[in-house]
Amino acid sequence: MMQTKHNWTKEEILAIYNKPMMELLYDAATVHRANHNPNQVQVSTLLSIKTGGCPEDCGYCPQAARYHTDIEGNDLMSVSQVKAQALRAKSSGSSRVCMGAAWRNVKDGPEFDSVLEMVRTINKLDMEVCCTLGMITENQAMRLAEAGLYAYNHNLDTSEDYYKDVISTRAFKDRLDTIENVRKTNVTVCSGGIIGMGEAIEDRAGMLVALASLSPQPESTPINALVPVEGTPMEEIAPVSIWEMIRMVATTRIVLPNTQVRLSAGRTQMSQEGQAMCFFAGANSIFAGDKLLTTPNPDVHEDMKLFELLGLQPMKPFVKKDQPQSVEAQYSKYKDQAEKPKWTRPDHKIERNELAKAKAKL
Repeated sequence: MMQTKHNWTKEEILAIYNKPMMELLYDAATVHRANHNPNQVQVSTLLSIKTGGCPEDCGYCPQAARYHTDIEGNDLMSVSQVKAQALRAKSSGSSRVCMGAAWRNVKDGPEFDSVLEMVRTINKLDMEVCCTLGMITENQAMRLAEAGLYAYNHNLDTSEDYYKDVISTRAFKDRLDTIENVRKTNVTVCSGGIIGMGEAIEDRAGMLVALASLSPQPESTPINALVPVEGTPMEEIAPVSIWEMIRMVATTRIVLPNTQVRLSAGRTQMSQEGQAMCFFAGANSIFAGDKLLTTPNPDVHEDMKLFELLGLQPMKPFVKKDQPQSVEAQYSKYKDQAEKPKWTRPDHKIERNELAKAKAKL
C-alpha cells in the first residue's frame, strides 16, 4: 500500500491533470499497479429503493420534486423485493449492492427500520452492502454499522467553491459532517463527485483536494459524468468528452492511491476503448445493471463481455475489509432516538435551478 498524502494543493493536482496524456496514463497505471490488482474490478449494483420526490434542489438530479422530469416516483421497496434484486445482482457477478433512497436526510421511524432490515438481509447473502440515504446523524450511522453496513456513500459532488452553483438546499459542510459521522463507526466511506456540470478544471482539482484531505481518505470514490436529463436545470449542458473522464480517473488514482476509483454515471456514452483506457488509468470499480438510480447504464452482459475481452475478473466481496457481523434488531445497542437534527439550509438562490422550478410549474 502506498503512503497517502493528505495535503495536496490545487496547483499540484492541476499539474498532474494537465500532464501530456501518455505521461499521465503511465504515472496513473504505475500507482494503480503498486496498490491494486490491475486485472480485478469490483462490480456493484445500484438499487433505487425509494425513487423521486426529493426536497433538495440539486441541479443535476431528476429525482428533485421541484423539477418536471419523466421519473416515476416509488415508495420504499419491501425487504423481500430488495432481497430478490440482491440475489439477481449476485448471480450476475456483483459483489456489492448499493441502496439509494431519494431523501434529504434519514428520519428515524419505520422506514429507516426497514432499511436496517434490508442491510441485515443483504449482508447475510455474503455481499457488501452500501447505502446512500442523504445526511445521517452519529446514532443513525451506528445503527447502520450494527446492522452490517459495509459502506456509506455521500458524494461531495464538486469543489466547495462551485457547490453553491449546484445546490442551495444544503451546505458543503453538511456533506463533510455526514462523512465524519460515518467515520465514528467501522463503516467504510464512499465519496466522489460529478464532472461536466459547468465547473472549471480548478473545481475538479478542488474536489480532489477535499477528498484527499479526509483522514482516512475514502475507501471508494465514484467519478460520474453528468447525464443531462430533460427538466433539470442542467438539461442543456453538453456531455464531457471521454478524454476528460480519462484525465479525471487518472488524476484521482494518483491523488487517492489506495482508493477504489469507480466509473459511475455516463458509461453508456463511453466506447469500449474509452472504458478500457479508464481501467488502465486506475478505475477498478463499476456499477453494473441497466440503470443507475434513474439514468441508463450498460447491460451487465455487455460488461462481462468487455471484462472477458480485457482479461478482467470481478472482485470477490470483502477483499479490502472483513465482512461485518449483523446484530439483530432485538439485540441492538443503538435505538431509535426520534432525532430531529438541524441540517443547514443556505439562503442563496441559484438562477438556473429557479428557472427549472418555474418551468416545472407551467
